[in-house]
Amino acid sequence: MKKHAIWLMAGLMAAMVLTGCGKKEEPVAAAPAPVAARAIVIGLDDNFPPMGFRDDKNELVGFDIDLAKEAGKRLGVEVSFKPIDWSAKESELNGKRIDVLWNGLTITEERKANILFTKPYLENRQIIVVTEKSPITNKAQLAGKVVGVQDGSSAVEAIQKDEATAKSLKEIKKFGDNVTALMDLSVGRLDALVVDEIVGRYYAGKKPGEYRVLEENFGTEDYGVGTRKDDTELAAKLDKALDDMKADGTAAKISTQWFGQDIVKK
Repeated sequence: MKKHAIWLMAGLMAAMVLTGCGKKEEPVAAAPAPVAARAIVIGLDDNFPPMGFRDDKNELVGFDIDLAKEAGKRLGVEVSFKPIDWSAKESELNGKRIDVLWNGLTITEERKANILFTKPYLENRQIIVVTEKSPITNKAQLAGKVVGVQDGSSAVEAIQKDEATAKSLKEIKKFGDNVTALMDLSVGRLDALVVDEIVGRYYAGKKPGEYRVLEENFGTEDYGVGTRKDDTELAAKLDKALDDMKADGTAAKISTQWFGQDIVKK
């Protein structure tokens, strides 16, 4: 009996060893966490009507705001807006504090060195605004005068390209925004203001009889959306969204709401 018991115990132990050496059950892999949709942070000057500005309720509104929101829907991403110092826009972009510049951003060769632009979506001119009572009627009469511009805007470069006029000026006075510059123009601290046509005419229309736009200007330019130089995928997606909005009439509808007509560049 003892011998049989020993053999029985040995058999049980062998069975236990064999079972332990069998294939282990693999742990069930955890399902990957859903990837959150990328949010795009858009940098803007929030005092740049009608492209992007704050309304009476302190909410951001404007033509570019509406375009950007629609583009975000088409890309399936959340869009947020971050007011920035416009003169530091390239630092904000390349420092990754924002992802996109979208606020009446003029495409220039100088900016192309640090910004990747989409195709143009609006055409703009740098116009000269004076008060209705001003004796100035052309660029030549700006000689010896104080001319205002927004710091960091393409108006600065536009004036500098016209070397003869630039050298004749008494001073180019820079402002943080065009609203303040227009106030200085109204009270006589400026003789003229060089500003984006879309902005200048918007304000002139708000105060009929106060401002006058000269026939001469400092050249035509294009607006584009700016991304970081290495963000080619985002730039391509924005280009497609803008193209689709032009094709299906959405861009024209937004333009008509803000300008009374379709001025989007095809």
